[in-house]
Amino acid sequence: MTTSSEHPLIDDAMQLLADGNRAGASELLLRARADKATLLQAHALIEQYGLDGCFSNIFGLDCSISDKDDIFGFFCGHPSSNNPLRDYLADGWRTLAELMTLLESVDKPLMGTRNFLEFASGHGRFTRHLAKALGPERVTVSDVVADGVAFAKVTFGVQGFASVSKPEELQAPRQYDVVFVLSLFTHLPRATWNTWLKALYDLVEPGGVLVFTTHGAKATAYDRVVLDEEGFFFTPFSESNAIDFQEYGLTFTSEQFVREQIDAVMGLDKLLSFSPVHFWNHQDAFVLQRPL
Repeated sequence: MTTSSEHPLIDDAMQLLADGNRAGASELLLRARADKATLLQAHALIEQYGLDGCFSNIFGLDCSISDKDDIFGFFCGHPSSNNPLRDYLADGWRTLAELMTLLESVDKPLMGTRNFLEFASGHGRFTRHLAKALGPERVTVSDVVADGVAFAKVTFGVQGFASVSKPEELQAPRQYDVVFVLSLFTHLPRATWNTWLKALYDLVEPGGVLVFTTHGAKATAYDRVVLDEEGFFFTPFSESNAIDFQEYGLTFTSEQFVREQIDAVMGLDKLLSFSPVHFWNHQDAFVLQRPL
């Protein structure tokens, strides 16, 4: 942790910590946390020293946030978020609850999962909650942004491997009981949509499931998107600055389009469940099962 900054509140708080004045340091750091310019630096110090206002005391897990986390940046800039730290951390918990509900509905309880792959995992918004629920030894993460994988491995103790831009080049150390792909197919261009579906389904072990989400009818109507004759729409824009927009933009699909791709890639009989508007009151969820 750096001991110097360009912000006097941070520097003064660090001096108070060195002097053993935790209450005084906490007061200054809470003020610094209210300033977007020093929010993450102040948050990191509050969490590191367990000062008043630390989120780890509320959630009972590591609440460290990478300064390279694009999803946290999205929360910081979203008009509905008055407290981006709280909203970001709570949203990971919400995702866990929504996933548990979905897996229960297909008789695949999360807590019985032997090994879990979170694909397109980012910098751990959801990973921290999953690792607490399952234990880090049962969790593997993967993302094309290598820094996100490294952060999750060091911070949450999970396993991880780097993803790739071309799905046909994807290599994983094993197959998994559950492969969870939250909000990747909501960003893929048409050229790689099917090949990613096949690549990720191939990572599911016999009897296991692939869970992935899409921007379906509700999202399409809300954003006033017009789908093409296939039921597909893509634009080169996203909240992530770490990936080429042509590879990772913004995608909307009809339910019929997704069903047709499933049928073409592995057969529609592998579709175990379709749950509209299941995640974030915004994304549809599909569950595919690999036969024993």
